[in-house]
Amino acid sequence: MIDHKIVDNFLSQQEFDTLRDLVLGRWFPWYWNPNINDKHFDKQNDTSSYFVHYCYGENKVHSYHYEDFKPLIDKVNPKALIRLKVNCYPATKELETHQPHIDYPYSHNGCIFYFNTCDGYTVLEDGTKIESIANRALFFDAGKMHSSTSTTNAKARFNVNMNFF
Repeated sequence: MIDHKIVDNFLSQQEFDTLRDLVLGRWFPWYWNPNINDKHFDKQNDTSSYFVHYCYGENKVHSYHYEDFKPLIDKVNPKALIRLKVNCYPATKELETHQPHIDYPYSHNGCIFYFNTCDGYTVLEDGTKIESIANRALFFDAGKMHSSTSTTNAKARFNVNMNFF
């Protein structure tokens, strides 16, 4: 497995525009999560939270929007999809780096696909910071520690987190 790989302009412009307009649109359903990841549970004074839309996990489709993500899934071309979720990290006054975490406790592929360009980023286990740039895909081992951040220069930071083999 590679350390990480970045692919800019991952989807065609038309595919990207269609998916971005859906996710950033006013009718896309978001569900509030009071914790960014399990490392945030029971932390006093932790106000970090985010919104999620689960499309796929536990070997089943969870969203009627799943088919809308087929261009992204097809381009990634997984042998087996573990999970696909869409994340919305609301803006904060100061950039917040969330607690490091692993997605699942085994080596597997992760793809973070960014919908908007902002000052937020993804931090990999070795400290490498991957900027949030619209239509960028980051491939990495999501069984290794990594972190997300908020943003300060956009209303929110939007991305897809896909786990797969």
